[in-house]
Amino acid sequence: MAVLSLRLGFVAPPYPRTGTGRSASSCRAVASAAAAGGPPRPITVSGDPPTVVSAPGRRIVAIGDVHGDLSQTKAALVLAGVLSAESDDHVWTGGRTVLVQVGDILDRGDDEIAILSLLSSLNVQAKSQGGAVFQVNGNHETMNVEGDFRYVDPGGFDECLRFLEYLDECEGNWNDAFLNWVNVAERRKKEYTASPNGDWRPWNLVKKQKGFAARSSLFKRGGPLACELAKHPVVLNINDWIFCHGGLLPHHVEYGIERMNREVSMWMKCPSEDNDNETDIPFIATRGYDSVVWSRMYSQDAAERTRRALMLSSIIAEQTLKSVGAKGMVVGHTPQIHGVNCKCDGKVWCVDVGMSYGVLYSRPEVLEIVNDRPRVLKKRRDSYDEMEVLDYL
Repeated sequence: MAVLSLRLGFVAPPYPRTGTGRSASSCRAVASAAAAGGPPRPITVSGDPPTVVSAPGRRIVAIGDVHGDLSQTKAALVLAGVLSAESDDHVWTGGRTVLVQVGDILDRGDDEIAILSLLSSLNVQAKSQGGAVFQVNGNHETMNVEGDFRYVDPGGFDECLRFLEYLDECEGNWNDAFLNWVNVAERRKKEYTASPNGDWRPWNLVKKQKGFAARSSLFKRGGPLACELAKHPVVLNINDWIFCHGGLLPHHVEYGIERMNREVSMWMKCPSEDNDNETDIPFIATRGYDSVVWSRMYSQDAAERTRRALMLSSIIAEQTLKSVGAKGMVVGHTPQIHGVNCKCDGKVWCVDVGMSYGVLYSRPEVLEIVNDRPRVLKKRRDSYDEMEVLDYL
């Protein structure tokens, strides 16, 4: 595997603070350890797209499915301590934190590209401070690259039209347009809604056709947003913790995690006109109830399963983690009615709380992992200034 070393500088304070100015206890412990041993070793990333990440001494935070809801995404990032709540400039405040979003950014909401832009912008800032931002592709990402737009919100088609107009204004400079889109998206949405083109009534067929064509051009295989998605894996190992959208199973490990990541990435990047066996959709990763992005083996509600099924999923989780030498697994995909929780005898953490207005519109929650100790961060009812922290030990 190719190894890319991200040599990132040391800054203080290395971890986010709560609104009261006090660092969370877990952050203090890691900060003290880092101070005792000097600047931490650099983050190293193996694989293309990333497959194995070594992030010594880093705090890890994981966020579940956001489905096109920029407001809720930002609320989750503020809760995680990686985004400034006081600035509209989308400033990274996480220091050396490693942020992981576990897929399903797309569909059901109208700010999908803005969220992709936000995470990419934060990643640039995080790298300069010794942190990093990673994304994992989910089933809705692969569906859009396939051209399956069944779950696209009408506003999602509108955003594609507005983004292409902005790209033209940027004279086709993709990096400038993509990274800055989150800073202009809200204003342009308001302007667009106020214009005659902002009307999306059932009989506005011309607009629907334009929106569909715009989305297809961006997300089709080999398209610019498909190529952005291709930079991200379907399974990621960070400090011996597995992050994926649906769930990693034994036959995925046998097939090869890096191989799956590479094949999905190549399928997304390769134009559909280049139709050969090497660029067929990787079935084991993207199709079927037991694929990496679709599996609900670990995340299904216990009330919907038999006792035998629960025992079997726990055994399979243990076998899978042992086969890759991992300490735990973090998944999304299945909304958890009662919030972020652990299943399979504490081996698997489920972080999809259905926060998007297109799903459950629930309060954001975030999983924090410090020194291999997972904790759930929740906001209190009326304020983000204080955090309710549930410790599962």
